[in-house]
Amino acid sequence: MSILINKDTKIITQGMTGKTGQFHTEKCQEYANGKNCFVAGVNPKKAGESLLGIPIFGSVKDAAAETGATVSVIYVPPPGAAAAIWEAVEADLDLVVCITEGIPVRDMLVVRNRMKKREAAGGKKTLLLGPNCPGLITPDEVKIGIMPGHIHRKGRIGVVSRSGTLTYEAVGQLTEIGLGQSTAVGTGGDPINGLKHIDIMRLFNDDPDTDAVIMIGEIGGPDEADAAVWCKANMKKPIVGFIAGVTAPAGKRMGHAGALISGGADTADAKLAIMEECGFTVTRDPSEMGKLIKKLI
Repeated sequence: MSILINKDTKIITQGMTGKTGQFHTEKCQEYANGKNCFVAGVNPKKAGESLLGIPIFGSVKDAAAETGATVSVIYVPPPGAAAAIWEAVEADLDLVVCITEGIPVRDMLVVRNRMKKREAAGGKKTLLLGPNCPGLITPDEVKIGIMPGHIHRKGRIGVVSRSGTLTYEAVGQLTEIGLGQSTAVGTGGDPINGLKHIDIMRLFNDDPDTDAVIMIGEIGGPDEADAAVWCKANMKKPIVGFIAGVTAPAGKRMGHAGALISGGADTADAKLAIMEECGFTVTRDPSEMGKLIKKLI
């Protein structure tokens, strides 16, 4: 078991013919069962061609119909990325993973509202991970995105994080101490995104092959606090929590577009306090995440 993806997932790459899309699709092909999982690319101008042994289709709908793919990953540049998300939603995919950084906030607002309206009208609910995320990985099965595959190891600890590099830090620690990961998920650092911490924690809570979770957040926004409150009422598994940005000044964007303290409850200190109140084992030192999980299980 895993969450969201496994060795049998069939994946479309939107933007595969670009430099970034090609590079990372090849790396994903080389990891575990990636050769069988990545089944299509999309470029309206190159339909009928192939790249890396993968056929290119003119649209996501055509690619899904021909290959049975249920997931897409997006490397389309920022001006066209929101439209690429919407194209994948209209093709009734289960999950869309958007790696692209720098999508205009207004574009994301429009596409998110369209997704909500479509679902409210009875359309299929397509899950969105990202944008501006590293993707996700189920070790030894499949990776979708830009994370380094070699640091991952199959295990029973879930990892969810807004930060790509801190995802890798947690994963590296778990691998080093011999625990490994069930699935590692990067939700992305943009202010308007798809799956939140609370959504991933629900999935980990229901996953029989996840024994505990490392949840990593950042300053800005209510996502980590919302997840903590839900976990206090529902989570059956131990959680280690870390929030980046303890020393960040209010009103200054720190790295991610969503990492901006705007009120009292979205500072690192406030989030850590809420997480602690909700039963998390919290740390202010990211190098302690793996050791703390080991003590809890």
